Amino acid sequence: MATSLSLENDSSLAQGYIKVNGTTAATLTTSGITGNLTGNVTGNVTGNVTGSLTQGGSLTLATAQIASGTAVDFNGIPSWAKRITVMLNQVSFSGISAPLIRLGTSSGFVSSGYNSDSSGSTASGNTLASSTVGHIILSPSNAGFNYIGSIVFNNVSSNIWVGNGITYYGAAGGTISVHTSIVNIGSTLDRLRITTTNGTDTFDDGTINISYEG
Repeated sequence: MATSLSLENDSSLAQGYIKVNGTTAATLTTSGITGNLTGNVTGNVTGNVTGSLTQGGSLTLATAQIASGTAVDFNGIPSWAKRITVMLNQVSFSGISAPLIRLGTSSGFVSSGYNSDSSGSTASGNTLASSTVGHIILSPSNAGFNYIGSIVFNNVSSNIWVGNGITYYGAAGGTISVHTSIVNIGSTLDRLRITTTNGTDTFDDGTINISYEG
């Protein structure tokens, strides 16, 4: 049986259809294409393809938040996100507790099972920190030091995430710290929290944002 492929328009609506043997396979509108296009495309495709990618394939920047309170949360991260970047812009705390990042699922933020280490070099020598309750960033020696940097979390497989980042804190002659982590969060990631190890120190300056991509 021969296959009939046709492109038809709807005179009453601003949309068209790709039909196979008279059955609609995809709908075309000014917003893009809906429907499933599967299999291999062979030959030459010419012309312009417009619309948007609704799942993966592009970087999405969230809304930056002013750093305040004991934690800054980003909720509603889509299930297709496989890489998340946390960006710290002149962020400081009221105390000297170490900054901590926790990944989360629909059940809440995961606070155990991390294997995280952070190291930094100062004029007086190297300093180290580790944590099992979150991705740890080296703590300053004085309150009010500003953090600048980014931390990237990559999905390895299933619900296992690896984090790595470089941050700077302090004034001239401050500390550059390198930090890593790995954790199995047990379910699909949909949120992220930036807080501190003691959970009581508060943010007193700066902004935080995240981006994610599929």
